[in-house]
Amino acid sequence: MSIDAEALMDWFADTARDLPWRKPEATAWHILMSEIMLQQTPVVRVEPIWREWVARWPVPSAMAASSQAEVLRAWGKLGYPRRALRLHECARVLAAEHGDVVPADVDVLLSLPGIGAYTARAVACFAYGQRVPVVDTNVRRVVARAVHGREPGNPSSRDLAETEALLPVPVPRAAKFSAALMELGALVCTARNPDCAHCPLPACAWVEAGKPAAEVARKVQKYEGTDRQARGRLLDVLRDASGPVEQVRLDLAWTRDPGQRARALDSLLVDGLIEQTEDGLFALAGEGGAAG
Repeated sequence: MSIDAEALMDWFADTARDLPWRKPEATAWHILMSEIMLQQTPVVRVEPIWREWVARWPVPSAMAASSQAEVLRAWGKLGYPRRALRLHECARVLAAEHGDVVPADVDVLLSLPGIGAYTARAVACFAYGQRVPVVDTNVRRVVARAVHGREPGNPSSRDLAETEALLPVPVPRAAKFSAALMELGALVCTARNPDCAHCPLPACAWVEAGKPAAEVARKVQKYEGTDRQARGRLLDVLRDASGPVEQVRLDLAWTRDPGQRARALDSLLVDGLIEQTEDGLFALAGEGGAAG
């Protein structure tokens, strides 16, 4: 079974969310920032931060001129802050080696710091209108259900080829189809409660098969009490500080498990998100030299 591109794109034309990075004035750099922010983070949390970043860093060289600490502070509580550091590193490369312009070629995009297979193709497609498969969890879910009649399994090397085979041949339609496919997974063909009654597709292999359950139960990621939460608490202290702080400030930020706190602190240092000064204080990346 295939996917009715006409029905999907008509639905998208009528119901697509009015997202700022979809506006004609959004540059490839703006779209790249949105794609990095949206990884594992809901639109409602991303949009206000993205708007601040576009105003503050409209081009890569503007971000490159800022410190790592400034970027980490501006990232706020979006989660997975290594994304912010990698984006800062990417901005420096774009400013220095690409004339302050995000490249359109997928292979060149893949050579940039922090840009993986999904992000490279998303930028090529959504910023430059190219006919390339863009596969995120939403797209994988729609293709698995509508085409193959099952819940999605683990990511596979087949995903790109299977999605590319569904793309309309005309390049402009292919880019719009990719956006529509992703939107369908985000709004209608959701993981937990798919709204099949409002699905625009006239045929779906999963529905015809009786909506079979996933062969492997989906694991629910917890956050409370995890190392991720501990890392976040420690980072909060440093983001709120005007300079390096003593370790006791960090100790008070996570008292439930000293061993876990030490592990979280060490991982932040290893990831380059924070640094330790010569006199034993802790600071955000790039701010350790403030102590003396």
